[in-house]
Amino acid sequence: MVSWREFADADAELSARVLELFTSYKHHTVATIRRDGSPRISGTEVVFEEGELILGMMTGTRRAEDLLRDPRLAIHSHSVDPPEEGQGSWSGEAKLSGRAVPRPAGASGPSDADWFRVELSAVVVTRLGDPADHLLIESWTPERGRVTQRR
Repeated sequence: MVSWREFADADAELSARVLELFTSYKHHTVATIRRDGSPRISGTEVVFEEGELILGMMTGTRRAEDLLRDPRLAIHSHSVDPPEEGQGSWSGEAKLSGRAVPRPAGASGPSDADWFRVELSAVVVTRLGDPADHLLIESWTPERGRVTQRR
């Protein structure tokens, strides 16, 4: 697992695109694991601060309880449909996997919130190729770096 900064240092070009996808819109989706092992999908916002990817949520939310019990998570960037004209200009979507590490109360914002930094195990960006008749799927892990697949 690596910090956002370590990912950005390892692949500046891919991390810049992921950053743009996560900062172009405010609301994203996070998947956590419920007490019974089933998945929970929730809306979330992300913050990039001092080389870290940060999640904040109201204290006592179910997703905060999920992460305190089992830190595994996945985050999906806000996604929009490709434009009808010029589909190759679609910016795509990003997905992050890893684990949430609690931060001290008030370290990233209000003290009445639960704050977590995200350690990354995988990053994926999916977009349309040029011409827009195929997908380009770029995946990155700390162990192997970036791999691009065409589908």
